[in-house]
Amino acid sequence: MALPTLTPQSTTSQVILPETGSAGSVAASLPYSIYSTSTYWQTYDDDGDPDDPGTNAVNAFLSGAADQVAYTYRKLGGDVLDVELTANQVYAAYEEAVLEYSYLINIHQSKNVLSNVLGGTTASFNEDGMIRENPVGADVDGVPEQADMNISTNLSLKYPRFDFAYARRVTDGISSEATVGGSQTVYSASFAVQTDQQDYDLQSLILEASNDVANAAYPFYQKLGTETDASKLLIKKVYFKTPRAMWNFYGYHGGLNVAGNLSTYGQYADDSTFQVVPVWQHKAQAVSYEDSVNTRTSQFSYELRNNRLRIFPVPQSDYPEKMWIEFVTPGDTWIEEDNSKAGITGINNLNTMPLQNIPYLNINSIGKQWIRKFALSMSKEMLGLIRSKFSSIPIPGNEITLNGDALISQAKEEQQALREELKTTLDELTYSKLMEGDVEMVKNSSEVMSEVPLEIYVG
Repeated sequence: MALPTLTPQSTTSQVILPETGSAGSVAASLPYSIYSTSTYWQTYDDDGDPDDPGTNAVNAFLSGAADQVAYTYRKLGGDVLDVELTANQVYAAYEEAVLEYSYLINIHQSKNVLSNVLGGTTASFNEDGMIRENPVGADVDGVPEQADMNISTNLSLKYPRFDFAYARRVTDGISSEATVGGSQTVYSASFAVQTDQQDYDLQSLILEASNDVANAAYPFYQKLGTETDASKLLIKKVYFKTPRAMWNFYGYHGGLNVAGNLSTYGQYADDSTFQVVPVWQHKAQAVSYEDSVNTRTSQFSYELRNNRLRIFPVPQSDYPEKMWIEFVTPGDTWIEEDNSKAGITGINNLNTMPLQNIPYLNINSIGKQWIRKFALSMSKEMLGLIRSKFSSIPIPGNEITLNGDALISQAKEEQQALREELKTTLDELTYSKLMEGDVEMVKNSSEVMSEVPLEIYVG
């Protein structure tokens, strides 16, 4: 039987990638249009007068996306076999490649500076990942209002100033524990010592005082909660004040033949000599003196367990009259104290860093070549997905096998290789790696200079 004669309505594919793209048709086909306004002014000679050049606005991104069509057409063999892609798909792939490049660069910069910018100014972003100049905030009454932002430029292009923000935050906590500073508020309170009473519940005493309206003027008033919800206080210091503590004067006589009664108003040496001593010695003497006043001179000691104070020996008469306590309240980690600002607002992780998409005009030739290759691999992947919808196409007497699966596999491998190449390069260029390179360069330079013979001066 003779084969039938086929008369198809069309002998050409309905979708064929053109040889070139058009910058004028790019913007309307972009999914996000984030870079559709990347415009710069270009000068050209329009009348032969070099002193009076003409200018015209050029959109760098639109031109780059249009050029990508010709690059994709040639690389995928469009002049030999039809490429079943539209120019719009190539434009979209080019935009996604730029966004992917920006994403990887911003992650690299986040690794570089995150520990230094924690607590810094963050921002509000729109759906494209760009900083909103006038984000809407919520007023106390719930009515949205316009909030002013402190960030008006793209911080992706900034070189930050380092001040060890995270290290300072950690040392603030250590300083608070060591009572040498820090950001934690230390409160002070006192209670009257009762004759023959040795044990005192500091937790209950301080909590009761904090809720007493008579103490409304004190900083810790109504800040410790109630009996049912109060957290355990952290007692930092227990001491008492007495005029019986003698002021020591380190003079020539070492405390002998001095004027004063040695108990209530101090002493001084009548024939003193002064020596220049290092600061640490003065500090050691001061610490020794304070320890002497609080222990040996006081003749009292104490034991503190679970905020229950036991005084040794048992107080008698009216001495000591009062005991003083310094304490801190383990407040909520996420709540800022009114009288001690720790700076809990602002950047707290990678997600809140004010990094926008990198402007297209600030991506150099290295980045643009990476973008071209990545966009090409994405176009190849789209072509593979299209061709894999039909593994083969029957024709009279035979069939055509399509290479969709192979294109998808190749494209994914290429994309992964490009990502890894960029990540590896960026990891080698972190600020810490650059410092290591500088150290190595200095060492090598010193070794080279050590081999240079010294000039002998002849007078």
